[in-house]
Amino acid sequence: MKKISKVLIANRGEIALRIIRACKELDITSVAIFSEVDVEGVWVRKADECYPIMKDPINAYLDFNIIISIAKKANCDAIHPGYGFLSENAQFAKACEENGIIFVGPKPEHIALFGDKMASKVAMKKVGVPVLEGTNEPIDDVEKAENISKDIGFPVIIKAAFGGGGRGMRIVKNQKDFKQMFESATNEAIKYFGKGEVFIEKFVENPRHIEVQIIADKYGNVLHLGERDCSIQRRHQKVIEVAPSPRLNNNVRKKLYDIATNAMFELSYENVGTVEFLLDDKDNIYFIEMNTRVQVEHPVTEITSGVDIIQRMIEIAEGDKLQMSQEEIKFRGYAIEFRINAENPQKNFMPSVGTITKYLTPGGPGVRLDTSIYSGYKVPANYDSMIGKLIVWSLDWQGAVKKAKRALDEFYIEGFPTNIPLHREIVRDGDFKAGNFNTSYLDEKLETFTLQTQEHIKQEEQKVAKIISFIAKIKEKNIKVKH
Repeated sequence: MKKISKVLIANRGEIALRIIRACKELDITSVAIFSEVDVEGVWVRKADECYPIMKDPINAYLDFNIIISIAKKANCDAIHPGYGFLSENAQFAKACEENGIIFVGPKPEHIALFGDKMASKVAMKKVGVPVLEGTNEPIDDVEKAENISKDIGFPVIIKAAFGGGGRGMRIVKNQKDFKQMFESATNEAIKYFGKGEVFIEKFVENPRHIEVQIIADKYGNVLHLGERDCSIQRRHQKVIEVAPSPRLNNNVRKKLYDIATNAMFELSYENVGTVEFLLDDKDNIYFIEMNTRVQVEHPVTEITSGVDIIQRMIEIAEGDKLQMSQEEIKFRGYAIEFRINAENPQKNFMPSVGTITKYLTPGGPGVRLDTSIYSGYKVPANYDSMIGKLIVWSLDWQGAVKKAKRALDEFYIEGFPTNIPLHREIVRDGDFKAGNFNTSYLDEKLETFTLQTQEHIKQEEQKVAKIISFIAKIKEKNIKVKH
């Protein structure tokens, strides 16, 4: 397969910027697309070329016929979908192939398989992966679903059969709530995925959510890049991700790696992907889903493994063989990622929009900030509320927590509310510092947190203002100051 020379990035925001940077290091020309509300996006300026799509802001990144047309017009030989939008759309991947464009990601058949939660569960079970007891086919009949749930035994979880990301998902703890929850889940599934079918699984109480990062080439080489603990969630949406998990038995860790890599080998999977599991309080392992794309939380894995996941995606798409063995990947230290969202924690995390009037970013050794925002940037109301990711690294867990505390104290965005105050509370919490958390952590802790604004930064600003005022007075009076 020929080398890729020009990549169109079918995405926006920080992931588009991340892909542009990877392309520059590989000497690949980058092409950005943008909606009418993204004209001032940093990634638009940083790309080598850019093209507008003047449709409504969401469909600008979803109309793959227009995107492929632009790629062909710009003589791109590849498209990188990033995450979200078209990243797990098998039709898009297939259309790229049919138009002679390399899709930087898995094969269309794998995207289709793992996009169907029921089919993927059956396929993984066939290759020896442990799965939760539940239905084997999508259901849209509430009476049938209720009877199945009674047989499984409450609590159960209802999940959208053709979606993810916490959408179309409801936990049902008793039979009397089932019909209401079923209707709520199916309506949300229709809204976000166009299909209302769901499946039912036994619900695991207070599990840990652990995922294994996979990277595989077309020659049968399947490697893992370690695990991530994504247990800290709100409404099934990840809030903080950690690599490696600070409280995972090494025997269980190895078992997770073996399960994930063996399954992907048996299914002839290519490119990157994430195999996600739930672990109960007895360390029993249950497969929940496979994500056939780069994850939002990929930076923590890059930092602890030393592997540039975006660059490897491109090289694998070119047909290259992996230039490393499992033994050559050396894991080092702990990394924590904080999703920075434009939302108001004091108003039930209501999404917020506005213009950034003041922007102070953290820095120093072991601090990485993946974002495309800047002072003066106007956050649009049309997209997901995540506006950046703060990632910290240290050789040990306690060092990573301390670095996170310092970095979050330095981070200040003025103009609209963000969830930075929530993160500042979490890193000061005793259970978090002890690595003691599961998927119920935030539900249990949220009411105990004091989600205040960063008053200490305002106090520092007042100090600086006084100093500036003092210097101005000195200059005005031409007073000489002894040092």
